[in-house]
Amino acid sequence: MNEAEDRVRDVRERYGRIAEGTVSGCCGASASGCASESAVTLGIGYDERELRQVPAEANLGLGCGAPLGFLALRPGETVLDLGSGPGLDVLLAARQVSPTGRVIGVDMTPSMLERARVNAAKIGVSHVEFREGRLEALPVESGTIDAVTSNCVINLVPDKRAVFAEIARVLRPGGRVVISDILLDGRLPAAVEKDLLAYVGCVSGAVRREEYFALVGAAGLDGVEVLRDVDYLAALIESAPDEVQALEARTGVAREEVLGRVRSVTFRASKPAR
Repeated sequence: MNEAEDRVRDVRERYGRIAEGTVSGCCGASASGCASESAVTLGIGYDERELRQVPAEANLGLGCGAPLGFLALRPGETVLDLGSGPGLDVLLAARQVSPTGRVIGVDMTPSMLERARVNAAKIGVSHVEFREGRLEALPVESGTIDAVTSNCVINLVPDKRAVFAEIARVLRPGGRVVISDILLDGRLPAAVEKDLLAYVGCVSGAVRREEYFALVGAAGLDGVEVLRDVDYLAALIESAPDEVQALEARTGVAREEVLGRVRSVTFRASKPAR
């Protein structure tokens, strides 16, 4: 097994433990030391009234933004959520597209998929589907999706070029995407880049902003517009201070060496109509 596949295995194993409740979903190493999942989710832009409409078990505090609010979904549309986790964005999107629409969640972690299906059953949503698969090879037919979303997942995938190519493949002409992800404005210290828990906790799997958006364009997606851009580590210091301290202790890197470089960015793009 090569290094990239080792990373995929580690991410799957850790997010399986998050789904099972043995570790925290708050981008760190322990099962404690971060604010509640609801506090984290509200802090990155979700609406409290929306969160009350879905099971609390669908919210594990895993995101770094609130992309769904920018997607402007319409009744009858077909939506795809990449790395759907416990189903939070899928269930919120299902309300927006109404029963005449459809929402598909794709995730590679079986225990996350099981949790998501249970959450959907709790509120009686029938126009959603959760599929097991990798984002580099989506189990979705070409040209069948109106809108794609993803929240802090693509940065964890080693082959990001393949992910964006797959997004372009499954979108209908004129389809759109809104994604929240972690990007870098500057190199991370080597110790942080190599830290496994930083990788599966959302930080060191990220690439430079210019490289990331070059991959978006190379896939044939255009009209890129940044909708939200915040210092992710500064936000994490507020929501999960113990996790940041643990990262400092493991790597020997002070937070001041990283502040400003790790960005939580939400952006939109689209597939040309022709």
